[in-house]
Amino acid sequence: MFRPRILLLLPVLIFSSGWFSSSSLRKKNKTILLGITPKTHVLADLSIEKMRGKAGEAKRFISQNHFNESTCFLVDMSLPSGQNRFFVYDLEKDSITLSGLVAHGCCNQYWLEGRRYGNTVGCGCTSLGKYKIGNSYYGRFGLAFKLYGLDKTNDKAFDRFVVLHSHECVPTTEVKDDICQSDGCPMVAPSFLQQLKPIINGSKKPVLLWIYE
Repeated sequence: MFRPRILLLLPVLIFSSGWFSSSSLRKKNKTILLGITPKTHVLADLSIEKMRGKAGEAKRFISQNHFNESTCFLVDMSLPSGQNRFFVYDLEKDSITLSGLVAHGCCNQYWLEGRRYGNTVGCGCTSLGKYKIGNSYYGRFGLAFKLYGLDKTNDKAFDRFVVLHSHECVPTTEVKDDICQSDGCPMVAPSFLQQLKPIINGSKKPVLLWIYE
């Protein structure tokens, strides 16, 4: 169980409407995110090779669809949620410039073990696929960016109110246990979203976000 002082520091935000994000705070009872000594994980060669492959595919897609040609966001959902798996990728240098934690959807369960994906309204799951990052707005969780699904696996994202936003339950550094879960939104730490903000807002063309496994 969580310690009372942690419950006071991490309020549960569940309900949403309109362009307020659909994400909520779902946390495993045995997991305590505060007080953990941060641990930096080293990406396995397989993960790096897979990322470079996705980056190569992203370059071809971007050149054909008029997206930002220098930067894209790659999210590898096969990695543990306590490990950095949201990557800002420099397409010109083929290198990672920034990385952070990101939550995945709980699929309407109190706690989702493993991974499941979905693309129906109300499913509460993460949707794999490419997204166009749209305009920013301020909703229930503060700053957020609208997302437009570009594949059959995520083309209901706009209707589902799946957006890129932050929540205090997401740590700023890697942890040894799983982090909180969302209702399908890619949910990051507030400080990490502030780092993403100038990249998105400063781009003359849309930035590509690709969530894959």
